[in-house]
Amino acid sequence: MLKQARLSTRSKPKGVLTIGTNSDYRPNSFMNDNNELDGFDVSVAKELASRMGVKAEFVTPSWDIMTAGHWAGRWDVVIGSMTPTKKRAEVLNFPAVYYFDPAAVAVHKTAKYTKVEELDGKRVAAVVASTYEAYLKHDLKVDVEGMPPYTYKITPAEIVPFTDINPVPDLALGDGVRMDGLVYSLSIINEAIRNGLPIKLLGEPVFYEPLAIATDKGDPELDALVAKSIKEMKEDGTLSKLSLKWHHIDLATVK
Repeated sequence: MLKQARLSTRSKPKGVLTIGTNSDYRPNSFMNDNNELDGFDVSVAKELASRMGVKAEFVTPSWDIMTAGHWAGRWDVVIGSMTPTKKRAEVLNFPAVYYFDPAAVAVHKTAKYTKVEELDGKRVAAVVASTYEAYLKHDLKVDVEGMPPYTYKITPAEIVPFTDINPVPDLALGDGVRMDGLVYSLSIINEAIRNGLPIKLLGEPVFYEPLAIATDKGDPELDALVAKSIKEMKEDGTLSKLSLKWHHIDLATVK
């Protein structure tokens, strides 16, 4: 069991790990038919809490609030497929990377584009404050061991901003209706295609982003417990099994 680490807000008893995540980011986190959070990130969070000897409790703040840090004890960790960028590291700690997700480019199924570079000078969408937006701005600053090198292949005329964590349904409205293309998670795009949305992938992934568990500054004991548990989950194959279940591919390591 955990010692008296800060693992919940002041109004709640110890023994609870309060986890920030997304509510509409299938297959990583979403509301299932029982109106309960489910998915890869949620499964990782539950397993992490179990190994730490505490109960998992979930909250779903907006993405910009989770990435801003200074959580004031409202939640203990964020397990929401967050990339540990240098800017975010100014206000957050990233004790453990738990998978790598290819960042891909998608267009509407009817679009005539055949390669990523053809989106130069077009309207390309990305979630605000995301690594995808940073990539389109040519300002992606990620320095994590094991991350493959990347180059900037798109210079859009306009970056269409989305505060919603999942802009894929807007892409599905039609070619050029809300955007000409979208930079987003390959696993989320593939899930949308499996569910019948009229979108398609364009070329190969433009970069492979490491996704990490985030904590607020100032709790080294919590950071150490998270790092230890995730290391064990990597070594015993748990992360690979969960990735295969939800993503249909092992994203626990870069292949």
